Amino acid sequence: MIAVAQTINMAAMFVVGMSAAYFFIMAVAGLRVVSRAEINLGDQSEILYGHPFHAHAETVPPAHRYHLYFVIPCLNEEAVVANTVAGLRGDSDARIVVVDDGSDDRTGERAREAGGDQAIVIRRDLPDARQGKGAALNVAYDRVERDVRDRGLDPELVILCVMDADGLLSDGAIGEVLPLFDEPDVGGVQLSVRIRNRTQNFLLRFQNHQFWTLSALTQFGRIGIGTVSLGGNGQFTRLTALRQLGRRPWSMSLTEDLDLAISLAVRGWRLTSTPFAAVDQEGVAGLRRLLTQRTRWYQGHMLAARRVPEIWRSPRMTHGGALEMCLYALVPWLFDLPWSILYHLIVIEIALSANSNELINGSGQSIALGVVIWYLLAFWPALVTGFMAKRRDRELSWWRSMALGHGFIVTNYVSYICAWRALGRILLGRNGWSKTTRLDEEAGSDGHVRAGPGNGIAVDPSGSPLGGGRRAEDRP
Repeated sequence: MIAVAQTINMAAMFVVGMSAAYFFIMAVAGLRVVSRAEINLGDQSEILYGHPFHAHAETVPPAHRYHLYFVIPCLNEEAVVANTVAGLRGDSDARIVVVDDGSDDRTGERAREAGGDQAIVIRRDLPDARQGKGAALNVAYDRVERDVRDRGLDPELVILCVMDADGLLSDGAIGEVLPLFDEPDVGGVQLSVRIRNRTQNFLLRFQNHQFWTLSALTQFGRIGIGTVSLGGNGQFTRLTALRQLGRRPWSMSLTEDLDLAISLAVRGWRLTSTPFAAVDQEGVAGLRRLLTQRTRWYQGHMLAARRVPEIWRSPRMTHGGALEMCLYALVPWLFDLPWSILYHLIVIEIALSANSNELINGSGQSIALGVVIWYLLAFWPALVTGFMAKRRDRELSWWRSMALGHGFIVTNYVSYICAWRALGRILLGRNGWSKTTRLDEEAGSDGHVRAGPGNGIAVDPSGSPLGGGRRAEDRP
């Protein structure tokens, strides 16, 4: 029995140590990136969304030498697509390619009305439609290639930006992102994700905490080694980089964005980000929908582990970049699934040994000291991430920040459930998906998105409101 307990404890220490080291190394690297950019960690929390072509600083160079194609795959997005399309019309040279993937509502019509002569609306019907986001993106890619040829554009200067139908780029984002492509080895740029309806309930606040604090800081940390993970919203890619992947650069994976990031990285393209721009999107307000969404993410992420040998063998990646991307691809297998078992075994072990614990029979002081030591050992990551949340998000009080840091006690069970559900779907060969609904939105007089009537969205007065970035629209 003692040997079993020791084995469990050693395995738990390994998993916790590895996961904590991985996260905090990347987070600290991210903090260094922000520091070198000479901005405050919380500055992004005050930016507005909806006018991506507005330059917010005189030092931002003009972006017009690049040709932008915004690509928006849609399925029953009538509630939100008009705001997204309208927000991308700041440059008459840009084109907005909307793939109406067999919608039953007025998605295509609303997109065409909002986009005017800049909109290219592609209608797909069953049985060709609704084959997944990757399939829709590849249809848009074919249309972009044709338009580039028809307009006689230099492919080296063409950039594609994938947006969700509810996505809004931050003000001035284009002027911040496009100059990054002046570096010839940059193949993709992914923006940090903000959850727009984050004030509605705890689940949404925690999703924002995951995206805006935890994910964003680790993404910034990946900038130095060029392995920033691409998301499905606010994803910029170079056309010539996509061309190296063939006529269908997006795969049929349930996480086609992660698959694309791997495909570009192993070919030597650097993937980066910037702390000066972001993208916002709706979060998932209900637990059932959240479980469905995260199951899909886990399933796609777990299947991406098949590409680890390809990543490690790539002669065009640095050793550090290959190691980080391999670790990221293996996160569900190395950390989430094992910890979901080890955590509960340790809880059982503690409960069984509680009666023989000397602290229980000791003085009040010894009990208090034991509780404090146990708390610091068990919850120091919550204290650190709570502190990060406060620094990152100025709208949060210290109490809310620490509550979010400690929220992993509850939300870890979302990860446990979804990881095991995803494993079950993999074993059963289930890879389908279906569509969930959006919340209605409307734009204010300043063009920034505000809450629609009766939809429960609350946007803070600053207007600041997912990346990686991920989506809320697909269901496995």
